[in-house]
Amino acid sequence: MLSIADSSRRWFRPSEKRPVERHMNSMASQARRLLGQNAYSQEEVERLVRLICLFAELPDPPDPFGLYPQYAELKDRFLASIQGPDGEAIEEAFLLLYAQIHGYEVPYTPDERSRVAEAGGYLSHVGGLSPILKAAPFIGADTVSGDFGAGNGLQGLLIQKLTPHAKTVQIEISSRMVEAGRLLQAWLAIPEERVDWVVADVSDVSPTGMDFIYLYRPLRPTGPGEEFYRCFAGQLGESRKPVVIFSIADCLRSYLSSDFEIFYSDGHLTCFRRSEVPARSSAA
Repeated sequence: MLSIADSSRRWFRPSEKRPVERHMNSMASQARRLLGQNAYSQEEVERLVRLICLFAELPDPPDPFGLYPQYAELKDRFLASIQGPDGEAIEEAFLLLYAQIHGYEVPYTPDERSRVAEAGGYLSHVGGLSPILKAAPFIGADTVSGDFGAGNGLQGLLIQKLTPHAKTVQIEISSRMVEAGRLLQAWLAIPEERVDWVVADVSDVSPTGMDFIYLYRPLRPTGPGEEFYRCFAGQLGESRKPVVIFSIADCLRSYLSSDFEIFYSDGHLTCFRRSEVPARSSAA
């Protein structure tokens, strides 16, 4: 006897295009109705529903490095939750599936691990959905977005998928995670030219030229980390772009110039913007 998850999977066979479309529309309506009961704006619900439908349709992600060992089990749970009456259960199952792909453990080489430790960095972080769901209003067709300490880049890739824009720059010190990220980019069918993968220490990359920046506390705010945030804020201050910054577990606030303002904060995600570009200083 087929389980609910097995039954759901048959809808995603390429040879059954009409049943797929009918089922996806029904699933989207169900998810939209249930998730609308949670603490999301209508626009955020729509983006979350798009993500849920996307993950329901996608095959298993390429995993030559064994980074997603529980994916199949969590996918079954996720598909089963979509058939149920509980919006929170759908959200929880999706978050677990998302976190499995985003990755709790980064496969650093010994040299990379040493460099992270010396810089005061963190060995693993999983960003939540909030930045993905809230980013769209601040991204246009010409936007260059950047993720400092991207891991496998899933968040930046999903923002690019939901809101296609000129370029996503993924900065990550782990070469293995960048390899995994390139595979996820192909899995999500995001054109190669839309994403730049930069294998580097976040301290070695300038945010100048970026319009939208995502940070999940890439370094501890002491020692080398303090210098990173000071330099990072200084480079942003010199930029002439009306940049928007999404910062998780924020360490940047005290270093930013006064022309940056906080326009959203929930205790986890802090968002900054500079709506007015500072005038150039005249030559003496």
